[in-house]
Amino acid sequence: MMQLYPAHAAEALEFNKVCDLLLHKCRTDAARERVVNIRFHTRMDHMEKELQQTNEFKSIQGGGDHFPNEFTRNMSKELKLLSITGGVLSGEQLAAFLQLTLNIKDVLQWFKKHNELFPQLRMLSERIVYEKKIAEVISAVVDDNGVIRDNASKELMAIRSELGKARHEARRTFDSVLRKLGKQGYLADISESFYNGRRTAAVLAEYKRIVKGILHGESDTAKTVFIEPEETIELNNEIFSLERQETKEIHRILVQATKDLSEFHAHLEAYYHLCGIYDYIRAKALLAIDMDGNMPRLSPHPQLHLIKARHPLLYLRNKQQQKPTIPLNILLDRQQRILIISGPNAGGKTVSMKTVGLLQLMAQAGLLIPADENSELGIFKQLMVQIGDTQSIEHELSTYSAHLADMKHFMSFANGKTLFFIDELGSGSDPNLGGAFAEAIVEDLAAKHALGIITTHYLNLKVMAGKVRGIFNGAMAFDEEKLEPLYQLTIGKPGSSYTFAIAQRSGLPPAVIERARQLTQREHFKLDKMLHQTEQQSVRLSDKEKELDKLLKENQKLKKSYEELTNKEKLKQQQETIRLQNAIKKEELDYLRDTERKFKQIIQDWKKTTNKQEVITAAENVLFRKKQVDTNAAAARKADKNYELIARKPHTGDLVRNKVNHQVGTLEELRDKKAVVKIGNMPFHVTIDEWVTVKLRDKPKGKK
Repeated sequence: MMQLYPAHAAEALEFNKVCDLLLHKCRTDAARERVVNIRFHTRMDHMEKELQQTNEFKSIQGGGDHFPNEFTRNMSKELKLLSITGGVLSGEQLAAFLQLTLNIKDVLQWFKKHNELFPQLRMLSERIVYEKKIAEVISAVVDDNGVIRDNASKELMAIRSELGKARHEARRTFDSVLRKLGKQGYLADISESFYNGRRTAAVLAEYKRIVKGILHGESDTAKTVFIEPEETIELNNEIFSLERQETKEIHRILVQATKDLSEFHAHLEAYYHLCGIYDYIRAKALLAIDMDGNMPRLSPHPQLHLIKARHPLLYLRNKQQQKPTIPLNILLDRQQRILIISGPNAGGKTVSMKTVGLLQLMAQAGLLIPADENSELGIFKQLMVQIGDTQSIEHELSTYSAHLADMKHFMSFANGKTLFFIDELGSGSDPNLGGAFAEAIVEDLAAKHALGIITTHYLNLKVMAGKVRGIFNGAMAFDEEKLEPLYQLTIGKPGSSYTFAIAQRSGLPPAVIERARQLTQREHFKLDKMLHQTEQQSVRLSDKEKELDKLLKENQKLKKSYEELTNKEKLKQQQETIRLQNAIKKEELDYLRDTERKFKQIIQDWKKTTNKQEVITAAENVLFRKKQVDTNAAAARKADKNYELIARKPHTGDLVRNKVNHQVGTLEELRDKKAVVKIGNMPFHVTIDEWVTVKLRDKPKGKK
C-alpha cells in the first residue's frame, strides 16, 4: 500500500473531494463502504485489474447495453440474522433475498450472452454459482411483495379459508345491523369505526342504552359512542381466534423457511458481496463519464507521462459553467525527474502540480483519469506533499520551521520510487537564505532519484536546470497585454514572476512601481526581464502554431470529404455496371429455362401424340431459336472481350451495345426513348432502353 506523508496528503491534493463525488454515484451501502476504505495500489496487476474493470463498465454504459445489477438494498443485518441459530426472517426480508438471487441469475446470464467481451468484469463472477433451490425455498413461502402465500402450508390454507368465511359472515351481519340502526335514526354522521381491530357502529350518545352490544369508546365531544353490536360479537371473537392461529402458523412457516435458507448463507453472502462490487465499479464508470476519464497505459517503472490532462474538479466546474479547461502535458522519468514550475501568482502553478498528484492517486486507486488514453503512469510506493500553510500551534512551529521539518522527512525517506510535491519551496524566510536552503534541498532530492514538482519564485532554482542533472524548468504563461494569466504550462524554460505587471494590474501608483524597479538589483531585474521576453515570444509562437494546426486540420477535413465523395461515385458506377451485367445474364438464364421447359413438353407430346410431324416441327422451332441464342451468346462473348460496360445513360456520340444480339454501334441521335444507332455505315432507328453504354477495353501491352 502506498505510504503518504503527511497523513492528510490525499486531502491536500483534493482526493477526498473526488471520493465525495464517487459516493454520490453509489447506490448500495456495500459500494459506499468501498469508497470510504479506498486504497492506493502499489502492485501493477491490482491497479491494472481495477482500471480495466472500470473501463469495461464505462464501455457498457456508453454502448447502451444495460448491465442487470439492479439490487441496491442493504442486506447486512439480514445476512447476520440468517447466520444466527433460531433467527427468523420476515416475509419482506425473504422476498429481498429472492430479488438478490434472481439479480445474480440475470448477471450470470448476461455474461453468458456476451461471452468474452468483458473479461475483467466476468472474472469477478467466475466462482459464483446460481443456486436455484434458494428461489424455490423462498417462492414456496412468499410472493414478490413478501406476503405469505395461502398455500405455504395446508394448515395456513385451511385457517385462511375459515377466516375468509368468518369475515364474510361478520361483514354481512354488521351491514344488516347498520341498515337497521340507520332506519331507526340511531347512527351518527360517520356511521361506523374501528376500535382495537373490532368493527363498531357510531351511535348517537342518547341511544347508547337502546343499542345492545359492547361499548368500546366515545368521541371527544361525547356526542357519539362506538358500540360493537351483540349480533357480531361471537363472529368477531371467532375471527380474532382464527387471526391468532394464522399469526402462529405464519411464524412457524417463517422459522422453517429461515432454517432452510440458512443452508445457503455462504451463497447469499457471496451474491450480496458481488452486487456491491459491481455497484462500486458502476459508480467509478459513471464518474469517469462525467469527467471524460480514460484508462492510461501502465508502466512498471516509477514514472508518469500525462497528455492533455485536466484537473477533474476544475474540469467539472468549468464544464458546468461552459468554460474551457486548459490541458496539461508533462513527463517525469529517469532523465527528467524534478520539474521546477515558475511564473506569476494565481497563474496556475499549484493547480498544475495538484493535477499531476491527484491523477496519480486516482490511477493507483483504480479510477480512470481525465487525460488522453495515450498517457502513461507508473507505480509509486511513496507520495509526499508540502502544500499550503503548515504552521503548527501544537508544536509551537512557525510556517518556515514546519516547512523545514517536512523537508527533513522528504530528504530522510525519499528514494527512486517517491513522488513529491512542494509548493513555494523556501518561502517564509529571508529570500537569500531561503533560496540557498531551497537549492540545497533540491540537489539532495535529485541525488536520491526521487521524482516530483516544485513551484517557486526563486531565480537560483530556475537556473538549476542547466547545472543539476534531472532538473528541468516549466513556466506558466502570462498575457502581458491583457495583464492576465493563461493557465498554460510550458515545459523547457523558466518563467517570469511578472511582479511589476501584476502590480500594475492591481492599481498601484506608477511612481511606487518605478521606485521598486530602481531598488531592484540590476542582475535580478535583467534576468527576470529576459525570462519575461522569452515567455512572450513563446506565447506568440504558440498562437501561430495553433493557427497553423487549425488550417492543417481544415485541409485534412476537406481532403477526407473529397476522397469520400470520389469513392462514393466510383462505388455507384461499379454497382450500376454489375446491375447491367446481371440483367443481361438473367435474360440468358430465363431463355435457357424456357428452352428446357419446352423440350420437356416436346418429349411428353412425342410419347402421347400420333401426329409425330407436329412434334418434329415444334422441336425444329426450338432448335432454330437455340441456334440464334447460341449466335447471340458468341456475340456477347466477343463484345465482352472488346468492350466494357459504363454505368451511365447513353449520350450522343457514345458507343452502345444491344442487350439481345450484342451488336455495337455509335449513338448518332437521341429523341426521348427513340434513337438512331449507326452500325458500320448503316443507321438504324431503335428504342434506347434496349441499348447500354460501353467503351473499348484497354488492350494489354505486348512483351518487348
